[in-house]
Amino acid sequence: MKVQQYQQGQPCWLELATHDWAAGKAFYQALFGWGADDMPMPEGHYTMLQIEGDDIAAMYPMPQEMQALPTHWMVYFAVDDVDVTADIVKQAGGQVVAGPHSVGDAGRMALCTDPEGSRFALWQGQDHIGIKRTQEPNTLCWVELACRDTAGAKQFYSQVLGYHTKLADMADFEYTEWYVGEQAVGGMMAMTEEWGDAPAHWMNYFAVEDCDASVAKAKNLGATVCVPATDIPNVGRFSVLNDPQGGFFSIISLVDPTA
Repeated sequence: MKVQQYQQGQPCWLELATHDWAAGKAFYQALFGWGADDMPMPEGHYTMLQIEGDDIAAMYPMPQEMQALPTHWMVYFAVDDVDVTADIVKQAGGQVVAGPHSVGDAGRMALCTDPEGSRFALWQGQDHIGIKRTQEPNTLCWVELACRDTAGAKQFYSQVLGYHTKLADMADFEYTEWYVGEQAVGGMMAMTEEWGDAPAHWMNYFAVEDCDASVAKAKNLGATVCVPATDIPNVGRFSVLNDPQGGFFSIISLVDPTA
């Protein structure tokens, strides 16, 4: 389904910052069947990843000042006014790492962290609203915050992005869903001792038609399986993967792909 606009708080864009641009591009194109539009930049190329010419995500090689970071996906959240929202981030106890600044005529952005250190970005779209397709295979369908202070995160993201929350019907653990109006756009789960010293983070879920087949394909392409294909009752079947460059992401085959 084509996307025409985004409301405040909806996840609207994804970027992969990678240590090996060529290998990363080959991996995701092979796994998801994405096309690519490479645009020259000083460090190499900023690549628009696409389905039938519609932008789905982007990737770029890490510049020198980012080399200490691992390969990672970054989620952008749509906002009506990035400057106002960046100020709210700081008032709510987060940090604005970069920006706000304009990206040509595409839009205006800021890179932020929440009080626990999870990184995310804000996007005020102008000529580029963000992801152009949804509710179909190989597109973003869910974002999930893993953190230790769930009460603090509820307060922070409700204040910054205007979310309201509901507890999902999960038998084994508490799972919070983020809502924009009547739409659930993501979730949150508490990090237990089993997570060790892993930092709090946002995880992106890509919809796939067959989770097991996609896991097998990802493994053949060099990915590591962090969580094997697992059923979530009444939701779907998911897996957490680590791409060959070290970037974590999840895939899920949904019971109802249009939900």
